Amino acid sequence: MNLIKWVKSRLFCDLAIDLGTANTLVYLKGKGIIIQEPSIVVVNRQTGKIEAVGNRAKDMLGKTPTNVIAIKPMRDGVIADFEIAEKMLDYFIKKATNNRGFLLRPRICIGIPTGITQVERRAVKDVAMRAKATEVYLIEQPMSAAVGADLPISDPTGNMIVDIGGGTTDIAVISLNGIVFNHAIRIAGNEMDEAIIQYLKKKYNLLIGEKSAEMVKIQIGSAYPLDEPLTMEVKGRDLREGIPKTIVIDDQEIRESLEDVVASIVNAVRIALEKTPPELSADIIDRGIILTGGGALLKNLDKRIREETQLPVFITEDPLTTVVLGAGKMLDDLELLKKISVT
Repeated sequence: MNLIKWVKSRLFCDLAIDLGTANTLVYLKGKGIIIQEPSIVVVNRQTGKIEAVGNRAKDMLGKTPTNVIAIKPMRDGVIADFEIAEKMLDYFIKKATNNRGFLLRPRICIGIPTGITQVERRAVKDVAMRAKATEVYLIEQPMSAAVGADLPISDPTGNMIVDIGGGTTDIAVISLNGIVFNHAIRIAGNEMDEAIIQYLKKKYNLLIGEKSAEMVKIQIGSAYPLDEPLTMEVKGRDLREGIPKTIVIDDQEIRESLEDVVASIVNAVRIALEKTPPELSADIIDRGIILTGGGALLKNLDKRIREETQLPVFITEDPLTTVVLGAGKMLDDLELLKKISVT
């Protein structure tokens, strides 16, 4: 029996991938999450050669010479640059399976946003097949997140999950292994970063990069007043003087800069609640709303949604990994995987 198990472990290489706008996560069956890196590729314009992918590429963001460019192949949860996305996925698959002695090409389960078109789904599948996959299953991210959060998706009860990623906010009501209602908007973490950049540019004539904006969001960003005020030093370029400049900002200012983005997410939740069938609405009153995705880590976002909807709101244990963990769990139940995968 142990020999059969060993042979199977060497034959099959099942991977679950959360191909996100901001980050790509890879789960190897039997090992867990083995890759969690930014969805960024650095390419040499002259030779077309890939210089860096993932963490190394993010370190180069905004610091590359003119002949080298940093590209984000995913935009709003879908593939914006097919060729670069293929190379990035190929890199992550090779990194995940490297030196592990697998004899067959991998079977892959990929989490995708609910709002993408049939053409965009086909593009994701084609990229995975070109990257040497033998079978590809596409799972809608809210469904995958619900499995990752251990919600009872097979029961005849309503489960509402809000997945706030880098490019999209996906809201779904799930019951009996299916999505009863979903609402997706292409407003999420990246728009928060851009809102901070534009606010500092307008108020202080200070230009900062994407990495700096993300750090501001993580450290002092919030959706609802904090118990204790927070401040932070921000460095950038003075647009009037053209020289480096440092300013100190507080959480209230950043909350103001994020207001439109946060309001859009809250409004999307309201729309989903309004359109949910009455019987499932009753379940949501009891079970509450589950938040996941990197955007769920914005301070007090759960409090803001709780105040606006008057419903219980909970954040999953590790919002950044919930989708890929759910996809990974489904690799152990191929019958369920085939039932809930989309074409």
